[in-house]
Amino acid sequence: MAMFLSGKDLNYAFALSRQCLRLLGVWPDPHIPLNDFRRPNIRFVIVVCVLSFYVIVPQLTNMIRVWGNVARMVEYVASANFSLMALCKLITTWYHGKTLRALMTSVMRDWVTSKSDWERNTMLKIARRGRSLSIRCYAWSTCTVSFYLCFNFLKFYRNIQQSQRSLVYHFVYPYNIQKTPNYIITYFTQMCGGIYTALINCTVDSFISILLLHVCAQLINLRTTLNNVVNGLADRSTSSMRFKDGLAAIAVRHEHLIRNAKTIDDCYSGVLFVHMLCATFQLCFETFQVFTIITDHLEVSILKMAFLLFYAILVLMHLYLYSYSAEKLLTESTNIAYGVYECKWYDLPSKNAKDLMFIAHRSKIPLRLTAGKFGVFSMEMFGTTVKTSMGYVSALLTMKD
Repeated sequence: MAMFLSGKDLNYAFALSRQCLRLLGVWPDPHIPLNDFRRPNIRFVIVVCVLSFYVIVPQLTNMIRVWGNVARMVEYVASANFSLMALCKLITTWYHGKTLRALMTSVMRDWVTSKSDWERNTMLKIARRGRSLSIRCYAWSTCTVSFYLCFNFLKFYRNIQQSQRSLVYHFVYPYNIQKTPNYIITYFTQMCGGIYTALINCTVDSFISILLLHVCAQLINLRTTLNNVVNGLADRSTSSMRFKDGLAAIAVRHEHLIRNAKTIDDCYSGVLFVHMLCATFQLCFETFQVFTIITDHLEVSILKMAFLLFYAILVLMHLYLYSYSAEKLLTESTNIAYGVYECKWYDLPSKNAKDLMFIAHRSKIPLRLTAGKFGVFSMEMFGTTVKTSMGYVSALLTMKD
């Protein structure tokens, strides 16, 4: 019965990200043997090829072709930028599949071994926050993709009746794309590349965020357990020996959670540096495109305009997802030390009270989610990134004029 409830709760927390990561062929399933992580899944290979050869390479090539035309360069780089970010996240998740598998095994164990109602309620409360953020991100991503599909389906309908047909992303392929079967296959493959881009970014970002929030839930439970152990000795309802055993278990558990948080950071720190840079420039590029369309009175369809606006907000949502979960992790990791101060340590014998100093000292350094060790994700960083991207918009507008 406990296993069923834990599996149900785990599925509640990771439902969307698990299904999508399975679709992409990179889900770190704890039930799959380690040998299977050594060879790439065929779905993973297909997605990597589609993103590389049908989105990123064409757009980077187009950027080189129109070098000097700022408006056109920004348009091409903007689409390649988000896809490059998605490709990096996908490859990183696959590369660290073995490590993430061990991490997911630890998460499953947490749900199975939580026996108290207050522990499970805390985990469900935090998981509900992560699920809510994840659903909002997927919902906004779905809206953005819907405008993307409508705009390109309309473009396809117009092009299919013409002799010279254009693709979603212009590129010279080593085959004749003007022939009907080749054109249709290439066009829809490029559209799939755009869908994969949104799916990967949304899925990996949600997955990382939920992992961080799970660590936060465990830290909250650990602080409550510490308070109960100290209060038990202070009220003389627990013996000194039982207090020491409980405190030792708390110290071991605390060290385990610190390792889990550092594992997440070690796996994704490099790619999150790419994400931070790409998000900064992406906000800049999308804002520049919208501003140029408005000021130059360009004839752009409502669908494309809506797509650009939703696209810019989607980038902000992804950045907020990391900033919120990282800020929560930083706060809860330092709250362990405050938990020591807030418990009834003053009612303990001096030799027992001194043992609490080890946990307080270990909590002095907060747990962080870093961007390539150059920056720390937080709400402050979220604001700084938005301000920086708007500064780059001013520079682009100056270059354009």
